[in-house]
Amino acid sequence: MPLLSQPQPVAAANLFWDGGIAMSAGQAMAPVNNAKKKKLWIQIWRNRQTYILLLPGLVWYAIFCYVPMGGLQLAFKKFNAGIGILKSPWIGLTNYQFVIQDTAFFRALANTFIISGSKLLFVFPVAIVLALLINELRTGRYKQTLQTIFTFPHFLSWVIVASVMLGLLGSDGAINNIIYAITGDTADKIPFLGNPRIFRPILYITDAWKSAGWSSIIYLATIASIDVEQYEAAIIDGATRFQRMWHITLPGIKTTIIVLFILACGSMMDAGFDQIFNLNNAAVRDVSDILDTYIYRITFQTAADFGFSTAISLMKAVANFILLVFADRMAKLAGETGLFA
Repeated sequence: MPLLSQPQPVAAANLFWDGGIAMSAGQAMAPVNNAKKKKLWIQIWRNRQTYILLLPGLVWYAIFCYVPMGGLQLAFKKFNAGIGILKSPWIGLTNYQFVIQDTAFFRALANTFIISGSKLLFVFPVAIVLALLINELRTGRYKQTLQTIFTFPHFLSWVIVASVMLGLLGSDGAINNIIYAITGDTADKIPFLGNPRIFRPILYITDAWKSAGWSSIIYLATIASIDVEQYEAAIIDGATRFQRMWHITLPGIKTTIIVLFILACGSMMDAGFDQIFNLNNAAVRDVSDILDTYIYRITFQTAADFGFSTAISLMKAVANFILLVFADRMAKLAGETGLFA
């Protein structure tokens, strides 16, 4: 007797029944996806005024931040101004071979790490200390006046700051004129801006003076959100002002400090072009030439090789991204909240 053909097993997990009609998983999920899309557009329409306000910013970022990224292909091309970027010939990694062979590049790279690392060590904490000190002031008007004074230098360009520093620390500046008036000997004048040992500390001091007041605003805003009852309880327990600052205020802004520190690590390859470009001179180039000034010199003052300078800029951007991710992971390993999930 011939065996009856056995029914083939049905992948029940991939079929659904709707009114006696078998449907695949994709067919069953289609109405759900359509419903989600419809709901999304409904939410966008309900909040259309918010999206309209965001639109100029998104357009600005698209035009000035994302569209120019197409020019990064110059890092792998030999730029020809007559035919443009797109038609310029590809040369692979030739530009990077030139970078590695240039000793000035490694000098600029070392100076960038030294200056940026020193700013993280010496300049970054200044804003935190300033915010803690301002917060301890009790007179409201005096507190606001000091905050305004400390914030004002942020709005001065480095051209103005460099002019002020030249007027104070230049060879014919106010300080050297005072020294000459006291000693009567021009040999006693100190070349502040021309001494390699003094130049970097001047960078750190001027950067702290210019940026600390503005950066402290973020910390002061975070301090304002700390629960006042914590301070009241500490006062009842007999805690001093320093103890309250150390055990309540500082832990309250710890997350903000870590986030800003991670962002600062993500821009370590940007050691402050505007500042160094305006204060720099040939006497201190060995200790002040960073990647940005090196790129500027290669691009506009020597061979005008845009492919070569773009290769260095791309390398710098990749290094910044790696440092940002590394700092974020280190913060998470330490048990803190990072930037990325």
